[in-house]
Amino acid sequence: MNKSSTSILSGIIIIIISLWFLNDSKDTDKMFDERVKVSLRSVGNQLLLINQDTTSLILPIIALEENKYQLSFQKPLSFEPEQLVSIINASFQKAKLPSNYLVETVQCEAQEVAYSYQVLNTIENSIVPCVGRILPESCYTIEVLFTDLKLSSNKPIVFYALLICGFIVLILGVYKKKKILESVPEDFATLGNFKFYPEQNKLVMQAKEISLSKKECELLEIFVANPNQIIKRDELTKKVWEDHGVFVGRSLDTYISKLRKKLEADRTIKITNVHGVGYKLEMNN
Repeated sequence: MNKSSTSILSGIIIIIISLWFLNDSKDTDKMFDERVKVSLRSVGNQLLLINQDTTSLILPIIALEENKYQLSFQKPLSFEPEQLVSIINASFQKAKLPSNYLVETVQCEAQEVAYSYQVLNTIENSIVPCVGRILPESCYTIEVLFTDLKLSSNKPIVFYALLICGFIVLILGVYKKKKILESVPEDFATLGNFKFYPEQNKLVMQAKEISLSKKECELLEIFVANPNQIIKRDELTKKVWEDHGVFVGRSLDTYISKLRKKLEADRTIKITNVHGVGYKLEMNN
């Protein structure tokens, strides 16, 4: 595979990876949202049970912004901050949620923070003030912000970086392939799926170049001019080697063998040996 084809393939692979990355990121974020919501509903249920409330509703969990969620209730309630800390910690550990988060208990009407605390990996390392004071019965919302998930905001950046990189590599590959095709001179002979350029001593097939030696090129010119015809050994040696140096008996066979290897990519053409006579270029078009 040539460099241009490799670049095109690499670009396509990078684009596919970037699309997979975006889709995987979306699935991961969705699963995280669901785990948080289930866990917070469990927290809400336990707080209602502390208030001996088995009938009122826990309102739908709302995602306020990235990594920040709100738990709210149908009716007023009261609880000790220590109970809230313990319940959230146990519920989040069970759901295997991140261990760094900030919790704020907001009074509904005044929209003021009635109580807040921060957890840093463990309760022991956290900021948990005033755990002994009971919050009076009122309408509260509990907001939780996960503070160690900032890297999630970089997911779109990574996606777009991969996507742009993939398109750049793909465009460069297409450009290189186009330049190769444009650089190929128009003076050629068709040989099966090959283009034969005698002036440049080369064969070209699908932007892949095969170099020919001067003798290989001279022999191939004779065969191309006489397709499907037997050409005698003497005629080949006279035209190619006469006045061009010393001819060794096996030289013709050696160069024919080399030509066969370079033409073997196209099975519609082949050079056959006519025993005791010479060679023939067979073309099945």
